[in-house]
Amino acid sequence: MTGRNEAVIERLIACINARDVRVMDELFHDDAVMDWPQSGEIVRGAQNRRAIYAAFPQLPTITPRRMLAADDLVVAEARLDYGGPVYDTVFIFEFRDDKIARETAYWSEPFEAPAWRAAWVEETAPKAP
Repeated sequence: MTGRNEAVIERLIACINARDVRVMDELFHDDAVMDWPQSGEIVRGAQNRRAIYAAFPQLPTITPRRMLAADDLVVAEARLDYGGPVYDTVFIFEFRDDKIARETAYWSEPFEAPAWRAAWVEETAPKAP
């Protein structure tokens, strides 16, 4: 059974995949913060979030990998495909009153596994392009 917060994240993924980012206003608090530590950027508030998503050169197609939730926290792993660049991503969502109050996101491009550890691992994802 999907909990309330997980359902919000599933709806977020669906709206981005459908290219209907207007739905995000229903899912995020107006004062929500989006934190992207790798680029050193913080997006504060609905107005800035809307402007960024309106200016996106190309929204990704999101393929969820797994989701873990407890209380007001949801961690989602996913693959983001921008029609060329592909990123494995971890999102940390913090909730307040059933809406997203904070999103922290980390992106990494897939890479070729080194041959030296092949005897001890299983390959679980497609190789890097």
